[in-house]
Amino acid sequence: MPAAIRAVHPAPALAVVVLSGALGAILLAQARLPLDERWLLTVVSIAGSQVFTGATNDLVDRARDAAAGRLDKPIAAGELSANAAAWIASGGLAVQLAASSRLGVLPLALGIGAAASAAAYNLFLSRTPLSALPYLVSFGLLPLWVAAGVGQPLERVLPAVPLAAPFAAAAHLANTLRDWDADALTGSRNLAQVLGRRRSHWVAVGLALAVGLGAGLGLLLGGGRGPSLALGAIGLGAVVLGAGGERRLWYGMLIAAVAWTAAWGLSSG
Repeated sequence: MPAAIRAVHPAPALAVVVLSGALGAILLAQARLPLDERWLLTVVSIAGSQVFTGATNDLVDRARDAAAGRLDKPIAAGELSANAAAWIASGGLAVQLAASSRLGVLPLALGIGAAASAAAYNLFLSRTPLSALPYLVSFGLLPLWVAAGVGQPLERVLPAVPLAAPFAAAAHLANTLRDWDADALTGSRNLAQVLGRRRSHWVAVGLALAVGLGAGLGLLLGGGRGPSLALGAIGLGAVVLGAGGERRLWYGMLIAAVAWTAAWGLSSG
């Protein structure tokens, strides 16, 4: 079981599911509606997509992970078979499609688009200079997917799309920096490898800070109250503190994403 859990990349998967659930809850609260079956199905669908994405990533990269000596990867370490990983990925996709299909055509289509983008990343784009593109697509679609899933107008989350996309690119660079040595050893030409280690680090920090400052300006112009502004500042602080190291930057961005989502909820709820 621990190997199966590690194969789905639990930390980022959980972060995406929690943030999506929070966004859906915020949208329903703003509409004076309770959490309902649509909200639950949306969260389950996104959880399924994260299981599919993580397991597919480890399955496709198993030979490269083994060549790089990635014993933290369960397939490369011999703790999980490729066949088991394929079943986990298939199960995640089945859960996503089953849950989304009960929500209607639009949530189903948006979810398929996000999953297809993630699959394209895993299969070939992750090793090319276009490696950030699937992040832009999938995370740009995510707020729309959540809104459609809980039955709210898409225009309510449209302002989040231009913020989600660059933050996703920053998160991609921060994530690939953690695997820099392994990617270099196996000849990967992802965006971080092309930009260089130091430049990728500071581009990631700059993009994340730009998103945070943009969100903060939006809070100020929208009359954001003390708690929401404090959460916005916490997110900025997490990115600044994370700038001191590659692994710290990744976790700083996760904290920032949670803080900024909560800040938006408090300011607009």
